[in-house]
Amino acid sequence: MSDPSKFVLKVSNSHKTMIFPPPKRGLTYIVSTNVNSGRNANGEVVGQVVGRDIYKLDQMEWSWLTAVQWETMLSMFDEFFVTVEFWDTVKSKWVELKMYPGDRSAEPYWLDPNDDHPTHYTNCKLNLIDCGIL
Repeated sequence: MSDPSKFVLKVSNSHKTMIFPPPKRGLTYIVSTNVNSGRNANGEVVGQVVGRDIYKLDQMEWSWLTAVQWETMLSMFDEFFVTVEFWDTVKSKWVELKMYPGDRSAEPYWLDPNDDHPTHYTNCKLNLIDCGIL
């Protein structure tokens, strides 16, 4: 896979690949284990792991982006499902997973004086959620 010094997050769809700028501090790697469980007649928990661990890249935030940067990043999700390459904190290696975006938000900061469209955004946020495909 890729050299860890080159990027934090690479997102690909069927048309293009983009290396996202590094987010500010606060990116949270969430790893969830799906379990089919219940309690037996003695009240003990019994269960088994179902599938594989599921990842969420949560609370990604960029303090300041140009409108072109933010719009280009958002355009990667036109197809909804994307391939994301990131550092797996569990396995200590680069992984590629099929993911989809959660909520995306940003605050317009500077407006073009001619037509009032945003030229820069602040507090640009998004998260990416694993599709769970084996």
